[in-house]
Amino acid sequence: MTMMIGFIGAGNMASALVGGLLAQGFSPKHISIADPNVQQLQAFKEKGLFVSANNVDIIERCDVLVLAVKPQVMKQVLEPLANHVQQKKPLIISIAAGIASHSVDTWLGGNHSIVRAMPNTPALVQTGATGLYANAAVSDEQKQQANTILGAVGLSLWVNQEALIDSVTAVSGSGPAYFFYVMEAMIAAGQQLGLDEKTARALTLQTALGAAQMAITADETPAVLRQRVTSKGGTTEQAIAVFEAANMQQIFNQALTACAAKGQELARILGESA
Repeated sequence: MTMMIGFIGAGNMASALVGGLLAQGFSPKHISIADPNVQQLQAFKEKGLFVSANNVDIIERCDVLVLAVKPQVMKQVLEPLANHVQQKKPLIISIAAGIASHSVDTWLGGNHSIVRAMPNTPALVQTGATGLYANAAVSDEQKQQANTILGAVGLSLWVNQEALIDSVTAVSGSGPAYFFYVMEAMIAAGQQLGLDEKTARALTLQTALGAAQMAITADETPAVLRQRVTSKGGTTEQAIAVFEAANMQQIFNQALTACAAKGQELARILGESA
């Protein structure tokens, strides 16, 4: 049976997922998308998708419903759709940060199969990393459907406790920003050392790409790879010594812990009336 996928919300992440599905050969006839911004729908219509400004039109066409709206408006978007979703009973995939699955379930009237997903922005270039959690109602077939959709834009991994989605957010959901921050710092430092901005930027970005590719393809851990670059008494050792003196591992631990805690706080705030 062909999977019919519907998206509510036509923003960047929905666009990334649709693009990934199409790139993998998924037929545009099997994807539909709704958004109140008709202009935003035009690009999807040109790709052959069914589009509508009415969310109900999408629900009636799909057996997998992807919720790609801002967390702050999720409740007001979902509550009017509860009866329609109850009749259709699609698999619900929520990619909204900070919204617990039980809140989505409550807003849609209860007893739904819900997958909560935490993708990250590299999904926009098909190199994303997504954490997935399924509630008890999700079948093995539905888990495979979720894998197909989120796997279209990169790596997808399951966690067995919903609380771990906050950990996923801390590591990969927000993770790209940490690497961008390091890139910013390296580019600025390179300029301080006399390189022009263009050269410092090109060297930094290519080095980041190369290091990531080595870490992905190597059998060794990143720690071992680092040690191999860090010759005794050499230049790299001096740089690493500065990082260790600043207790960088502890700083990262504090940063990711703060990120996860914020995710828990958002879930409480956004779902408190569920």
